[in-house]
Amino acid sequence: MSKKIAILTSGGDCAGLNAVIRAITHRAHKLGWEAIGLENGTAGILEDPPRVRALKPGDFGGTLMRQGGTILGTTNSKNPFQYEMPNGEIKDRSDEIIAAFKALEIDAIIGIGGDGSFAILNKLAEQGGLNLVGIPKTIDNDLDMTDFSVGFDTAVAVATEALDRLQPTAASHDRVMLLEVMGRDAGHIALTAGIAGGVDIILIPEIPYNVESIAKKIAAVKESGRNFALVIVSEAVKTPGGEKLEVVYHGGEKRYGGIAEYLGPKVAEATGFETRVTVLGHVQRGGSPTYNDRLLASAFGVKAVELVNEGKFGRMVAWQDHNVVDVPIEDAIKRCRTVGPDDMLMHTARSLGISFGDE
Repeated sequence: MSKKIAILTSGGDCAGLNAVIRAITHRAHKLGWEAIGLENGTAGILEDPPRVRALKPGDFGGTLMRQGGTILGTTNSKNPFQYEMPNGEIKDRSDEIIAAFKALEIDAIIGIGGDGSFAILNKLAEQGGLNLVGIPKTIDNDLDMTDFSVGFDTAVAVATEALDRLQPTAASHDRVMLLEVMGRDAGHIALTAGIAGGVDIILIPEIPYNVESIAKKIAAVKESGRNFALVIVSEAVKTPGGEKLEVVYHGGEKRYGGIAEYLGPKVAEATGFETRVTVLGHVQRGGSPTYNDRLLASAFGVKAVELVNEGKFGRMVAWQDHNVVDVPIEDAIKRCRTVGPDDMLMHTARSLGISFGDE
């Protein structure tokens, strides 16, 4: 009997996940492994019966790698170590998950996730003696030890296109346009899309700012003869006073949001410009993946299976110096990879005259 590789997607969705699943399935069958998809991540394996499906190369025609989302489903809640039961009780169900993996006779797990997902999966693997390999995916691109994660390029492309669409309407109406993009703890999306989209101001959580500096930059833009300005702001940016803005969803879940709406009136008052706010939100997660995300997903999927085949576990595949390598999962999740003051793109942005609202 062939050995089994279980594949699961965990955490927030992003473009490129189906391309990863496709690559894993093709390489696994080529090397004589059976590919099993776990639906809805670790939450699905706790159902009775567990939500699993066989995956074969024939399942992936010419369309799935082009689709956003994940055919396996995902969850960014239901932590198995702190699992909320229907009655509201918080229970540790990690032993149940480990037992379910073993009952399915799974020989190795390939988890596609971010830092939170890897922290949970790695803990499960250590506790249950499970064989784990990780593939990084996060639109925030904040996992350490890898230059890029699956989903980031598409998110940046969406944000850049939004700026391209906002620019002509801003110019038509003499307006300042504020675009709020995702970025839970790091400003990589705002920084990268801001440069590519030709903005005047980039606000990211790593750099304190003030409204006076924003107004100063917009005044300079006006004095140069231009009748509009573009501002991109990461959702995790706090108010100048240090207040974290969040939206409370059904069930009490809190997520970042609201900073652009907060800043819009203040920028208008400080500059005299009419302002408008656009919040991209989950638009950045959906849609067809860019060619870069498809390539990264394919290379990561192939490498992950080869690590499994070589018996190299506790590893995460990573993109470094134009090559796919593998690093310890523990090292990849030790710290959040934020935008540093010496980041090459920070230097690029400042050299282009882009303000970060700090001077």
